Amino acid sequence: MDLKIKDVAELLNVSETTIRRWLSEGKIPAYRLHHQYRFSRIEIENWMMSCRLNKGKKVLTLDEAPIEEDNEELARRKGMQHFSLYRAIHLGGVILEVESTSKEQVIRETMQKLSETLSIDAEVVSNLLLEREKLMPTALNHGIAVPHTRDFLLEGPSDIVAVVMPPEPIDWGALDGKPVHSLFFLFASDDKRHLHLLAKIAHLSSSDEALELLRSRPDKKELLSYIKEWESNMKSLQKSIF
Repeated sequence: MDLKIKDVAELLNVSETTIRRWLSEGKIPAYRLHHQYRFSRIEIENWMMSCRLNKGKKVLTLDEAPIEEDNEELARRKGMQHFSLYRAIHLGGVILEVESTSKEQVIRETMQKLSETLSIDAEVVSNLLLEREKLMPTALNHGIAVPHTRDFLLEGPSDIVAVVMPPEPIDWGALDGKPVHSLFFLFASDDKRHLHLLAKIAHLSSSDEALELLRSRPDKKELLSYIKEWESNMKSLQKSIF
């Protein structure tokens, strides 16, 4: 899927001016088509997942991108995207009762638990998730991972995020070398919503308060209460998520 500058600005909740500045500085992957910039969904996803730009050069922080011109437009986007993570976790739930102690085991066990909710073949989707992990581990830093697959979209208007907390942290191949204590299994209904939720979870993983809560293994009610307040106070992606 090709994305335009406007699409990427919406996904990252920054202004189009900021995206153009990142392009001029070589901080975001893109290509030209008919003299216009286009972005590959896969490249943008990998950019967010790896948390780095241009093969490990300067780490980008979104507080480098003050938003001047497009406050009205950003306010509109905020309203459209408000509580998207809350809604997705509300549908997907929080799973604390897992016995698995390895990446493959926890993926397969989780898909068995979610097969009825998602109306999926657990074996097929497990294999898709594991193939994605072979391409590139879905671990963010700070003990968070976002298992997902590029080859499966939900039917219907809703997105689902299931938060899984294994009994012990699991090695997930994270860039910072830390094992993963919280897994956000992400299943979206379209590519843009997938990338938006991925960016939002990456932002959440930069919050010390959120990480402390996740390490305590909260139940669904406690986590949803926190996510709702966190999203309601979220003005823009101004903390470092990359």
